Amino acid sequence: MEWPWIVICIVVLGLLFDYTNGFHDAANVVSTVIATRALAPIAAIILAGVLNTIGALHASGVAQTIATGLVKEAAATQTLVISALVGAIIWNFATWYFGMPSSSSYALIGGLIGASLVKGGPTIIIWQGLLLKVLIPMIVSPFLGFGMAYLLMKGVLRWGGSRNKDRIYRHLQVASSGLVALSHGMNDAQKSMGIITLGLLASGLISTSQIPLWVILACALTIGIGTASGGFRIIRVMGFKLTKLTPPQGFAAEMSSSIIILIASFLGMPISSSQMITGSISGAGAAKSVHAVQWRLGKWIAVTWLLTLPGSAIISSLFYLSIKSFF
Repeated sequence: MEWPWIVICIVVLGLLFDYTNGFHDAANVVSTVIATRALAPIAAIILAGVLNTIGALHASGVAQTIATGLVKEAAATQTLVISALVGAIIWNFATWYFGMPSSSSYALIGGLIGASLVKGGPTIIIWQGLLLKVLIPMIVSPFLGFGMAYLLMKGVLRWGGSRNKDRIYRHLQVASSGLVALSHGMNDAQKSMGIITLGLLASGLISTSQIPLWVILACALTIGIGTASGGFRIIRVMGFKLTKLTPPQGFAAEMSSSIIILIASFLGMPISSSQMITGSISGAGAAKSVHAVQWRLGKWIAVTWLLTLPGSAIISSLFYLSIKSFF
C-alpha cells in the first residue's frame, strides 16, 4: 500500500467529481419541470437533490462497470485514478462555465481511458466492455430518447394535449421529473462509487470490487448536495433554448429519459443523462413541429458530446505524464 494521503486525495477528488456531476447534470433533471412551470426552480432543484440521493443508494451494475469493466484491474494505479478524475473535473467545470450540457459520465470514462493509454497502452483497456457498455449506448441512447419521446408526445396529442389539460400534465410532471431524478442517481452516482472503489483496489485497501458501504453513502449524499446546488447556466439552455416546452412535452421527455436510464442502469451501462434528456426534449418538440426545435443549438450540443471523450482523455493523459515521476 502506498502513502495514505494519496488514498485521501482519490476519495476527495472522487467526491468532488460527484459534486460537479450533481450541479452539472441538475439541468437534465429539472430543466423541463422548470420550463413548464410545473415547479418553482428552487423547489425543483431541492426535490431533485433528495431523489438523486435516494436513487444513488440503490446499487446498479454501473459502478462495477467503472471499477472493473473498462480497465484491467491489475493495471490500475493510484496515479491513473487521480489523473482520470482530474480530467473529468476540469472538463465538467469548463463545459458548465460555457453552459454546454456535456456528459459527466463520458468525461470520467474519457479521463480513465486517456490516463490508461499513456500508462500502459491499449492492452490494459477492456475494449469489449468499452464498446458494449459505453460506445454503442453513447451513440444509440439519444436516438432512443428522441424516438420514445416523439411517440409518447404523438400519443398525448391524439389523447388530447390541449391547454385545458396542461394543469393535469403539470401534476404528472412532478412525478415524472422525480423518476428522472431517481434514475439519474442510480446511474450517475454509481460512476463516482466505481472510480473511488477502483482507487481503493489500486491502493490495496480492499481486495474485491464490492463497493464499500461508506463509499455508497458518501457518493449518494454528495451527488444530492451537488444537484441541490443547481446548474442554472445549463438549465437555461436545456429548458428554454432548445425548444419551447409545454407540460405535455415535458412529461413525454421526462418519461422517455427515465425509462431508458433505468434500463441502462440495470444493464450496467453508464449512459449520459445529458444526451438522454436532450434527445427526449428534441423528440417531444419535433412531435408538434420539426420547426419547433432549435436544431442549430442541438448540433452544437452534439459537438460537445463528441468532444467530451477525447477532450477529457487528453487532459487526463497530460496530467498523468506531468505527475507520474513524483509517484
